[in-house]
Amino acid sequence: MQRYETQRRKAYIVRLTIAQLIITLMGMLVAYLVADMEGITSVFKGALIALLANAFFIKRMGVLRASSPSKVAMRLFRAEAGKFGLTVALFVAVFVAAPPSNPAFFFYAYVAVVLTHWLTPWLMPKNANA
Repeated sequence: MQRYETQRRKAYIVRLTIAQLIITLMGMLVAYLVADMEGITSVFKGALIALLANAFFIKRMGVLRASSPSKVAMRLFRAEAGKFGLTVALFVAVFVAAPPSNPAFFFYAYVAVVLTHWLTPWLMPKNANA
């Protein structure tokens, strides 16, 4: 049973990552049509912050490992706190080192990629054998 659960989690993570990359590419296309290269770089920076924070959370949470509920709860709190801290640090780094030329595209891309996880349950197989 744990092996099936691990495979299901891995499939969810892969589909989530693909969906986030598609959202990023669509945002970059819209930004190019509206604001040329400045828009693309702003979308890229915003999406990259969200993608890196999400990757950190997945790695730190140990989603692909099976363990007791108490350990899972503790890892959840640590992973979420680390994700929050990393997100703040990345925002500071981007605004200090390379400020986005179009803040609207920057924040839209960040929010769109972060909220993509709400859409991914629709991408999961409906039956247990798929």
